[in-house]
This record gives sequence, C-alpha cells and structure tokens, in this order.
Amino acid sequence: MRSDRRGFLGMLAMAGTAVVLPGRAAFALDADGARALIDRSLGEVYQVINSGQPAPQMYQQFEAIFARYADVDAIARSALGPAARQTDPAVFADYRQAFQGYIGRKYGARFREFIGSRIEVTDARPLKSFFAVTSVAYLNGRAPMEVEWHVSDRSGQDLYFNIIIEGVNMLASERAEIGAMLARRQGDVAGLAADLRQAG
Repeated sequence: MRSDRRGFLGMLAMAGTAVVLPGRAAFALDADGARALIDRSLGEVYQVINSGQPAPQMYQQFEAIFARYADVDAIARSALGPAARQTDPAVFADYRQAFQGYIGRKYGARFREFIGSRIEVTDARPLKSFFAVTSVAYLNGRAPMEVEWHVSDRSGQDLYFNIIIEGVNMLASERAEIGAMLARRQGDVAGLAADLRQAG
C-alpha cells in the first residue's frame, strides 16, 4: 500500500506541493474558486493520462501542467530548504527549471498506472490563510484514499501549494530526497541542478 500511495502522490505532483505560507488579511480566492481550480487541473491530468501518447510527450505535458497550476518558485525553495536563501539568483533559477523538469519526468513515469481511476471533489473550506479542498480518490482494485489539496492566491494567482494523502505530506518526502541529493553534492546547488536533469 505504501508504494501505491507514493505512486498516487506522484500523480498529484503536477498540482503542487507543500510550503508554509504566512497569514493574509483577506482572500480574493474563495471556496468555489479553489474547488474549480482542482476540478480543472484534474481534468487536464486525466486527459493526458488517457491520451495514449508516448511517454516523452506525456512527461512534457505533465511538466507543463505542474508549471501552470503550482507555485513552482515557492515549492522549489521549500524543497531546497535553507540553502535557497543563500543561493545566487541565477543559480537558483537554473535549479528551479531543473526541479520543474525533474518533477514532470519522475512522476509522469507512474501516471499510466492510474488509467481508469477517478477523484471526486467533496468539499472546500477556508483553513488558516488558505483553502482546503477535500476529495476522495478511487483507484482500480484499491481502497479509496482521502486527498486534501491546499490552494492559495498569495503568489497573485490561484495555485496549489500542498497535497496531503491519508496524512502523508508530499513535500516532506520530496524535501528529504532533494536534501540527500544536495548533501551528496556538498551543498553545490548548481551540481544539484545537473543531477536533477538526469534524475526522474
């Protein structure tokens, strides 16, 4: 079941991952908008999953969905951890682009396992400084999974910044993997970016 969950977390990666966001006084985004965003992005994901295209083309499209619906800059910074604050902007921009491609390839490779599955959005509510959209994922031959999506407009756009499946925070796993890769490079972010281009 753990591998199933990790695979499904991967499928949802195009929607975004976790980062801590400061509070805001007001929202332009509302619960209906957050729910609509989830529905729209899932529609694009499933369209690609069921397209029957060759893997390289699918991965490119999944990367584009991730770039379109996720706050990639914030996610990349959160995955990199404290090193993000000390990294030269040009080096960070290169890492960010490499990270985006890494996510598209790494998780795109597992998408075809979920042909015929579906996710039903069940609720959307304000939570702290963002909106939580709850849903249930129905996977072939497996028990349903509860999926909670966190959506914010802090970046100036309505974007996902967290996905939690059965209590598992996706970015916690990704942060650990990125951290291990960075440690192997002895803190060299440019080297990490090079590794990310070969990974996934």
